[in-house]
Amino acid sequence: MKSLTAGDLEDCLMTKVSVRRQQISQIVEDVQRVVHQLTTEISHQDIRFQAVPYSDTYNGNIKVLSPSQFLVTVPVRGLAGYREAREQRWRCYTLQGARLSCPLRDPEGLQQWLEVEQFMKSLWQWHEADVNIEGDIVPAKVLQVFRKLVENAVGTCHLSGKVSMLTHHSAVWVAVETATWQVELELVPAVEIPTAWSEKARWPPCLRRWPSRQRAECIKSFGFALLARSQYHWQLSFLQAEQVLLEQLDEDGGCRSRCLQALRQMKEDVWCPGKRPVITSHHLQTVLFWTCEKYPHLKDWQVFSKAFLRLVRKLHKCVSQHFLRHYFVRKSNLLRSANSGDLDAVAQRLALFLKNPQVSPP
Repeated sequence: MKSLTAGDLEDCLMTKVSVRRQQISQIVEDVQRVVHQLTTEISHQDIRFQAVPYSDTYNGNIKVLSPSQFLVTVPVRGLAGYREAREQRWRCYTLQGARLSCPLRDPEGLQQWLEVEQFMKSLWQWHEADVNIEGDIVPAKVLQVFRKLVENAVGTCHLSGKVSMLTHHSAVWVAVETATWQVELELVPAVEIPTAWSEKARWPPCLRRWPSRQRAECIKSFGFALLARSQYHWQLSFLQAEQVLLEQLDEDGGCRSRCLQALRQMKEDVWCPGKRPVITSHHLQTVLFWTCEKYPHLKDWQVFSKAFLRLVRKLHKCVSQHFLRHYFVRKSNLLRSANSGDLDAVAQRLALFLKNPQVSPP
């Protein structure tokens, strides 16, 4: 280990980042092939699910949360013309269709109900009882259907030696053997809504200089998605909007992207390693977005070492307080369900680093 000086910090970390990028690129290529094969077969078996396309460049359906943990969104088909629900009603049903004496809890934060009538056009299959209860498209029911399709596709595509189902989750997880190492994928059915911006995302707030008002309107034009990741409520997702923000970070010549890459490298190497890290790449990019909003000017992003340590301090504050607001839905805490002990351990490592910044040579 060596102490970091303003001169060697960027060189040391960027060398490591370059090696990581090559490794992740190969893993993503292997994962893409498997995902495309599986979802193509699934789309043949059930018209409600689309195949995830193979891409030689960035694939918006595959999100690298850590080197061994990926989120894969599988678009659904046959739901078009989304509009926000205008009337609230009680839900008093179970997943088996039985009646409850008390209504189900209302969605919170990043959650919402989804009624088939919220779409101007819908395939008749979305009205079927295998996914629909009293007019609601229920994510747990969608996941039940989807899990069986994934299981069948693994066999049909002769991928049993490469892909295995992980059964200790309510969501659909698979382990994939790549040429580099084993990765775990969460395969999530996603209702993509490119024509609207969620009313829960009251963004951007007034009197903010980053991003510009014009840029913010462009980002909102990419819409949002609803992910099947729980029992009754759909989860709001803004992966495409976030990606557009990331791609346009340094048009002024700043070092924001390099700081994020370095932060991710240190997180994976030192602060929060492992297969199922409590802090993921999504948390880190959210920390960056908040910091960009607080420090919107180029002068704050010209000296790498200062900008990087500013990000580390912001991450330490969020992890220590077990509180990180979602960037678009600001009433939602992204660390709400995280393990407190794991967060405290990460906070301790971050505090040690800030006292004496050190990095092992590449």
